[in-house]
Amino acid sequence: MEKYDSNNQADIAENAQETAAAEVSDIAPESETSEAVSEISETETVAEEEAQCPSETSEPVAEAEVKAEDKKQHEILTQTDLLDENGNIAEPGFAKKMLYTYNRENIKASKMRLKEWDYYYISNKEYALCLTISDMGFVGALSLTVMDFVTPAQFTNSAICLFPMGKFNMPRTSESGDCSWKIGKVEMKFENDGEKRHLTGVYPNADKLGTDVKWDIVLSDVPEESMVIATPFDKDKHFYFNQKINCMKAEGSFTLGDKECPFDPSDSLATLDWGRGVWTYDNTWYWGSLHTRLEDGSTFGWNIGYGFGNTSAASEDMLFYNGKAHKIGRTEFIIPGDKEGEPRYMEDWKFVSDDGRLDCTFKPLIDRYEPFDLKVMCMIPHQVFGYISGKCVLDDGKVIELDNVLGFAEKVHNKW
Repeated sequence: MEKYDSNNQADIAENAQETAAAEVSDIAPESETSEAVSEISETETVAEEEAQCPSETSEPVAEAEVKAEDKKQHEILTQTDLLDENGNIAEPGFAKKMLYTYNRENIKASKMRLKEWDYYYISNKEYALCLTISDMGFVGALSLTVMDFVTPAQFTNSAICLFPMGKFNMPRTSESGDCSWKIGKVEMKFENDGEKRHLTGVYPNADKLGTDVKWDIVLSDVPEESMVIATPFDKDKHFYFNQKINCMKAEGSFTLGDKECPFDPSDSLATLDWGRGVWTYDNTWYWGSLHTRLEDGSTFGWNIGYGFGNTSAASEDMLFYNGKAHKIGRTEFIIPGDKEGEPRYMEDWKFVSDDGRLDCTFKPLIDRYEPFDLKVMCMIPHQVFGYISGKCVLDDGKVIELDNVLGFAEKVHNKW
């Protein structure tokens, strides 16, 4: 990708604005076209201000560094609306079930700012398939990643469309509802009848070397509990709403050309990252996920991370054991060189929680680095897959020992 410096950011933004305005006028009514151009102009202004007055850092403060009095976290225990009449989180906190009602009609921000996505990660010890349907306002995407943990190797591809702004009709809840879309010859369908999830689709020439990928996968045994988080930003009308469902049973297969890659339910699991939100312009986040079967057949997993919004009410750090969720303290990702601004992603990491209930090392295997960087708008991800070892402590004091268990962790810088 061509490199740009801060001196010509204004030129880039101007060209992007003209191109986008022309393209959106062909696919949206006049009112939406005006709104889109206005939003792009706002993005240009923010980018120019940042170029002239750069902030000290776009990195979040590690959540593990919060003061002792801030450690108490607020759990939601009854059904409640997500947003108040002003489009802000009504009651920030975490839940172990989908107790928030996603009242989309209360969103006060522009359609261009709303981001909605369903991301599935299906894996065994040899390979994984990652599937995403996302409507990010400015752009929509159907994304696919194939991971080979044996070689090791990976490839990622995305089919893009401009300015969907709600046309994907993403479900209001993760508990049921279908979403599907087609961009060119790429098709994805996620069906959810409330008990099972059926993922089907095709991505021609997915590896850009002529290999078509097709899949037909059923997910079942959805755990009773999961991680649900509602996080406000320190900016009006902005919010982050997310659920992670780890350790679903996976059955089916995907094909790479003529090669079939089966998912046997005895050793294959899946995780859903279901997200909705209106974000601020510039964010860096950390996220880690794990699902596995222990030697006795029990399912175990975790969700850890930080970086989005004002997390004083709650963090999204949680362990999962046989369908039950165990809330832990705030975690920190210790990546070599990260605090100096030069992270060395392929060296061993550490994950620790401030309550001592998670203490693990992470030995990287693959760094899935697929940057999109136009300076004014960017998504620069380092999603690292590797092997995790260490201890995790459940609510009752039971210690789960991990020994080279596959999982992933990422650091992503996003501007849009």
